[in-house]
Amino acid sequence: MSARPLSSRYEVAFAAARSNGRPLFMPFLTAGYPTRAETVSLVQALVRGGAGALELGVPFSDPLADGPTIQRANMAALADGASLSFAVETVAQLRRAGVEIPITLMGYLNPFLAYDGGAGLPALARDAAAAGVDGLLVVDLPPEESDSFREPLAQYGLHLIFLVAPTSTEARIRAVAQRASGFVYLVSVTGVTGARIALPPDLVDCVARVRAGVNLPIAVGFGISSREQLETLGRLCEAAVVGSALIDVISTADEAQRPAKLQEFVEVVTGRRID
Repeated sequence: MSARPLSSRYEVAFAAARSNGRPLFMPFLTAGYPTRAETVSLVQALVRGGAGALELGVPFSDPLADGPTIQRANMAALADGASLSFAVETVAQLRRAGVEIPITLMGYLNPFLAYDGGAGLPALARDAAAAGVDGLLVVDLPPEESDSFREPLAQYGLHLIFLVAPTSTEARIRAVAQRASGFVYLVSVTGVTGARIALPPDLVDCVARVRAGVNLPIAVGFGISSREQLETLGRLCEAAVVGSALIDVISTADEAQRPAKLQEFVEVVTGRRID
């Protein structure tokens, strides 16, 4: 079987954001949080609010890079029976419902390797591509050890997204540049996920250092929670990832109001609604 062309949805989404003069808003939502039954409607609310791409989190029992908010979301999703297979099927449901934005499955290495009873990466790549997934971001997969992972994904036209951080060395950034496609996710802080009041003061220099070594759009995440932060990021990079702040909105809303509250929050952050 010849390799499929890489998904073009990221390219289309970044081009649309550039034409609008705004950074691409890329929310993160844990698949299955707060319940499996609500995931599709919550993603649809994100899209209505202004999401131009989506990171769909794969529930995992030991999400070491995540702070308390997303850890709780993982535990709730797992308790409701969510899994990597559920995340893949959710993407298929979203595509059938007409959602066209690029979707990245974001998670940790263990569930990806254990997919389909141990069938592993080839089966995951096949099923994810058939469902309409555009790429995978594996938080704990070093680029230097990723080639065996990247090859089956590329066979099915899937991008492999990599993380870089303020502590990433020039050698690590080069390793990412040699292997990455779609975009590069820049962790804005040396810590775990969680909404923060202000962006780190060294972010400008950090983005410049990554951009000098990587010829791909840069998405900045970890701690983004306000329109002001999004506007600042729009002058530095191509996309902003918001996760914990969205989980907080969901957790504090009445069940019947969750989609509406989530849409309203996204509209405010993206500037579509004046709060």
